[in-house]
Amino acid sequence: MTEDIMFRIKVPASTANLGPGFDSIGLALSLYLTVEVYESNRWVVEPMTEEMAAFPRDENHFIIQVALKTAAKYGVELAPCRLKITSEIPLARGLGSSAAAIVAGIQLADTLRGLHLSPEEKVRLSSLEEGHPDNAGASVTGGLVVGQHDQEHTRLLSFSLPNIGVVAVIPPYELMTSDSRDVLPVVLDYREAVRASAIANTFLAALLSGNFTAAGEMMKMDRFHQPYRRKLVPLLEQAEATAEKAGAFGTALSGAGPSVVSFAEEERIPFLVRELQQSFPDCQVKHVPIDEEGCTVSHAQTMKMQS
Repeated sequence: MTEDIMFRIKVPASTANLGPGFDSIGLALSLYLTVEVYESNRWVVEPMTEEMAAFPRDENHFIIQVALKTAAKYGVELAPCRLKITSEIPLARGLGSSAAAIVAGIQLADTLRGLHLSPEEKVRLSSLEEGHPDNAGASVTGGLVVGQHDQEHTRLLSFSLPNIGVVAVIPPYELMTSDSRDVLPVVLDYREAVRASAIANTFLAALLSGNFTAAGEMMKMDRFHQPYRRKLVPLLEQAEATAEKAGAFGTALSGAGPSVVSFAEEERIPFLVRELQQSFPDCQVKHVPIDEEGCTVSHAQTMKMQS
């Protein structure tokens, strides 16, 4: 750590939908985008991990663009900085990499200019940028989030999910969100929409009340997006079967895919990881604990005390 560091931003990954909670339910996961901020006379981005090397290294970087946009919204300017960016979040895998970058940009502007944005304001700004509140909301607040977003309002509630573990199966290929959305229907039949909504409502009630068996059943019954996206993610069906045999109560496509997430009580996680690793040797299979903190900022003085 060099002496000119000012602060560090740490933003968790997220999984969205959890089956039937399409564009409204998200969960923060312990994979992180980290941005270290240093003094500089111009905008410079230093990628610290391989995937970050593909992005611009000046003010055209997405995180900086979001920061500048946020500052402009509040009528202030940002002094240039040097950013060292590290990411554990694989790109275009359905684990909220773009939402994490948006949240990091908003937090960068907030911290640099002392805007003192509330969590609600950060959720609102990031949801306007992202288009829905599930990934971005989870990255801001941590834990399980349930939200509704439109151009006028963003409403988000957050919850803790103790004793639940998450295992992600991450394929070695990307799936762009735009491609995954292109397979969805433009409209749903009224009766089908009512059925899909009932499944989503029951899923959420079951999950929050600890009835994991019912939650898992509702995850299988999703009518909003998984039936249409299965053809894009052929590993989903096998992952569902393998995980269920290994003790998971539910498995779902993570966001737009292609990653798949399985949920189990904590004591079942080691066996679940082993079984999924054996079934998917070409994929990354990892236990990704739920992040309960959301986006955090560590200032230089605190970092020195901890080092």
